[in-house]
Amino acid sequence: MGHLKDGQWTNAPIGSESADGKFVRSAAQFRNWITADGSAGPSGPDGFVAQSGRYHLYVSYACPWAHRTLIFRELKGLRDHITVSAVHPDMMTDGWTFETDDAGATGDTLYDSKFAYDIYTRADPGYSGRVTVPILWDKQRQTIVSNESSEIIRMFNSAFDGITGNSLDFWPTDMRDAIEVVNERIYHTLNNGVYKSGFAASQTAYDDAVLPLFETLDWLEERLSSHRYLMGDQLTEADWRLFTTLIRFDPVYHLHFKCNRNRVVDFPNLWDYTRELFQMPGIRDTVNLSHIVRHYHYSHESVNPHRIIPINPVLDYDAPHGRV
Repeated sequence: MGHLKDGQWTNAPIGSESADGKFVRSAAQFRNWITADGSAGPSGPDGFVAQSGRYHLYVSYACPWAHRTLIFRELKGLRDHITVSAVHPDMMTDGWTFETDDAGATGDTLYDSKFAYDIYTRADPGYSGRVTVPILWDKQRQTIVSNESSEIIRMFNSAFDGITGNSLDFWPTDMRDAIEVVNERIYHTLNNGVYKSGFAASQTAYDDAVLPLFETLDWLEERLSSHRYLMGDQLTEADWRLFTTLIRFDPVYHLHFKCNRNRVVDFPNLWDYTRELFQMPGIRDTVNLSHIVRHYHYSHESVNPHRIIPINPVLDYDAPHGRV
């Protein structure tokens, strides 16, 4: 992902390495909120009112954090209201690019920029910090609304309901405390745990990451033995935050990030659950396994210095599932 410092691009990782070799993820810097009436959200100023056609989403199909936002764009009927540009899967010395020599890479359909960092400096010419996707852009104010995926999906969950008429609620008020407990564990040990395992620079750092990761997968397998979804019978954001990691686990994380005690396909409940979510209307259109496999293996030189793309297992996400 890299970052800008003093106007210069550095192809540094998405986080930093601590003294004991542990991977530490950096925080997002743009934290404004789109709201139904334009009032201020939990952070940032007011003025970002929900309007059809006003906002644009920059994503990578490879990135699990960006994938969340694409899923919520589908679930909430926002395809006709929020436009999208997708970066190239290769992230090399200049970070995310808008090259178009790969199927699915659209280029920057707003400004014809060359690099994702051009969007950041368009919002703030003096920007210094990490350059990541997703990026939620305001065409009217010519600035970045947010680059924090967990907050973008909550904007999409409710801010545009009056425009779309879509009242599906994946962040229900009466379940929020319980959802946050589940989110917290999954984020630290699994969503981010695969990165902490894969980018570990010492045996201790790897062990400290990968063991809790599989403890969480075991916990999820048991939880799904008596729950259809993570919170019971109702789909919530917790399920979709988990899904973007599960769909990448066997094709990428198991091998590339050394998360190889088990595959998702080895967990009957988790595998059935992953296939059910994949088969929900519109979701398969957000999954680009070609970009996922290509990006991780080709872009992470420290993990795969020869950039060899593996043949990968054949996974049938369309096979019948047993969840009712």
